[in-house]
Amino acid sequence: MKTILEALYRGQINPDEVIIPSQPEYRSVSRQVSAQTMQWRERLGEEAFRELEEYFDLCDRLDSMHVEAAFLHGFRLGANLLIEVMSNREELIPLKPQ
Repeated sequence: MKTILEALYRGQINPDEVIIPSQPEYRSVSRQVSAQTMQWRERLGEEAFRELEEYFDLCDRLDSMHVEAAFLHGFRLGANLLIEVMSNREELIPLKPQ
């Protein structure tokens, strides 16, 4: 059996590809985005809509960078919290002499 660490190292775990938000309104909002995208395409025409898509692609790249930084920060914070808890565990549960 592979460990999670081995699977992560080998690129077999890609959380960003399988995560589907659990909020009940997610699918409804996704459908609204699709419908409005079609409306804007019709209103603007192909050339203007293509330029708008390029702008949104830049916004998505920027947002992705922020999400990645937030993930890394949260992961590091969680790891440091675990280290802190484990390094002070003797203070919480004193070992009885044998």
